[in-house]
Amino acid sequence: MNNKEGNNKRGGSRPNSSRPSSNKPTRGGAERSGAKPAMPKRAQGPKKVKPNTKAAEAPANKVEKKPNPTAKRPKAKDEIRLNKYISNSGVCSRRDADIYIQSGNVKVNGVPVTEMGYLVKPGDDVNFDGVKLTPEKKVYILLNKPKNFTTALDEGQEYRNVLELVKGSTTAKIAAVGRMDKNTTGLLLFTNDTDMIRKFTLPNQKSSKIYQVSLDKNLKFEDLEKINKGLVLDGHRVFVEEVSYIEGEAKSEIGLKLKTSNVKVVRAIFEHFDYDVLRIDRVAFAGLTKKNLPRGNWRLLTEQEIINLKNT
Repeated sequence: MNNKEGNNKRGGSRPNSSRPSSNKPTRGGAERSGAKPAMPKRAQGPKKVKPNTKAAEAPANKVEKKPNPTAKRPKAKDEIRLNKYISNSGVCSRRDADIYIQSGNVKVNGVPVTEMGYLVKPGDDVNFDGVKLTPEKKVYILLNKPKNFTTALDEGQEYRNVLELVKGSTTAKIAAVGRMDKNTTGLLLFTNDTDMIRKFTLPNQKSSKIYQVSLDKNLKFEDLEKINKGLVLDGHRVFVEEVSYIEGEAKSEIGLKLKTSNVKVVRAIFEHFDYDVLRIDRVAFAGLTKKNLPRGNWRLLTEQEIINLKNT
């Protein structure tokens, strides 16, 4: 039996299978038996490729960005941006200058410039809305203001303007940062930097000011606590950083620290609790103090003080 199996393997013949034969007719058998022949497969052409409309439209709709040669070109020495040049002339801030540039109201050497970041070289002729500009160097002056001088221009001849106190300090067109009435004394900043003036007059500014306030009577402790928690004046919430009695002085002398540069707010805080304000003296302004600056005198800010103000 083993020899027989071995012969089958070598010969390659399959042994007879006991499986039943299939009843499925062959193609030839179907033709002979009259069965319906199988339908030939339908020839299929190449598949149609649907055009990708999105991909086709994308290049058409895509706006090719042109390179900005001015932005890529490195700034040479003594060159400044056009908006800063305009701001340095004192006519408006950099942000407003950008609006004028985009509207085509600025010309450089007789050619309208609408490009943001355009660089101006020394000797360029810049025309702003029909007026030739002359940029000024930024000036920052600190004054220790005395009484009977005001920042307003409509007080008549009775009170003098604070600009008289800094006359001769510079030839630049400077303005006071914030307002002070005739009875308020202390630190007042002057500059021709319109960006800085705008910064310190915004209601959400972050720099602190310290005031010494003299009242007509002693401040009650419960009123001091109410002021310390903050209060609402004319529908606006006033946040007080610190309020305290001044050491060694009567309790009618109060120290007040808050962010506003509006002296009217300081006065209104105490009048809200039925106190009359006799004097207000601003002893600190955004880190600047009255040290070595007698009443009625002024001085130029140092470079470090200017940097500190800009980063405040």
